[in-house]
Amino acid sequence: MIRIGPVQFEEPFCQAGLAGYSDRAMRVVARRRGCPYAVTEALLDVILCNGGQGLKNSIDINDEDHPVAGQLIGSDPQTMTRGATILAEAGYDVIDLNFACPVKKIRNKSRGGHMLADAPLAKSILQSVVQAVGDRLPITLSLRRGFDDSAESEQRFHEILDFAWSLGVAAVRVHARTVEQKYFGPSRWPFLTQLKRRHSGRTILGSGDVFTAQDAVRMLRETGVDAVWIARGAIGNPWIFAQVARLLKDPDASISPPTISEQREALAEHFEIAVEIHGEQLAARRMRKMGIKYSRFHPASAEVKRDFILVRSLRDWKSVLDRWYGVDGPGVMPQPTAADEVNDLDLAAAAS
Repeated sequence: MIRIGPVQFEEPFCQAGLAGYSDRAMRVVARRRGCPYAVTEALLDVILCNGGQGLKNSIDINDEDHPVAGQLIGSDPQTMTRGATILAEAGYDVIDLNFACPVKKIRNKSRGGHMLADAPLAKSILQSVVQAVGDRLPITLSLRRGFDDSAESEQRFHEILDFAWSLGVAAVRVHARTVEQKYFGPSRWPFLTQLKRRHSGRTILGSGDVFTAQDAVRMLRETGVDAVWIARGAIGNPWIFAQVARLLKDPDASISPPTISEQREALAEHFEIAVEIHGEQLAARRMRKMGIKYSRFHPASAEVKRDFILVRSLRDWKSVLDRWYGVDGPGVMPQPTAADEVNDLDLAAAAS
């Protein structure tokens, strides 16, 4: 049983927050296939605080979407605190403060992983948010292992982390790359192993280079983290959660790819919920990049990917499903590398 304050879930994994991907549609499709806990994409504090349509578009959970963490990103203690209060009042179960995303600075403001280069600001935000809403729901913190590979950066990481624990933060997620690495180069899992040993009584989630169910199980066993935060490996692969659960119960179990029928069912569900949230036109744009990722499991992956890129409407989407997913049969299990994942994300961005 994994505990984040009063929030509990049985399986040691969750779906990460992914900008441009992990809306309610992606979260619910994953929950229906074994995901016990999910995180929203990063919600910008100033957009929440400004209200209006931006706030309306940002807040989106329903009864099926629990437990869920609202992930908050920003650069100012006051607006981050106001944003956290809005999320608490909206019914999120957890608030996750994003000090991990390797985004560029915007107008010289530190956000996401850039907090790891400004420990005083990071600590000020943490203290303000915890004091304001920490008695209402658990606060978690997302970090990378440092801003860069310098000794000073690692020292700042531990300074921020120790301060977070002292405030009563319920759990911490650590991505085992630096901010400067972004998504390139190896993720240093030994760092997670050392971190868990150092903070053995704390709840630590690990992330980085988890592309398959086997990767998730290996991270749990090699590092000792309490749970795995499955990010890019979950895009277009909602079956990964049930696969991890199966391998944890039986390490020798064979993992079969989703059948064509199972793929079609997930694709149809995903688009239907996306239309409910975003409307048909925007859903079609968002779902093109999702279709690219789903297509990895189809035996005719290249051709299916090409057709998903051309989707502009619900009619186009259904046409792809009718053409490529009309007859049931076995799927294929891709074995992506980190480089493949980065390339696919670039292609998905071009299609969005």
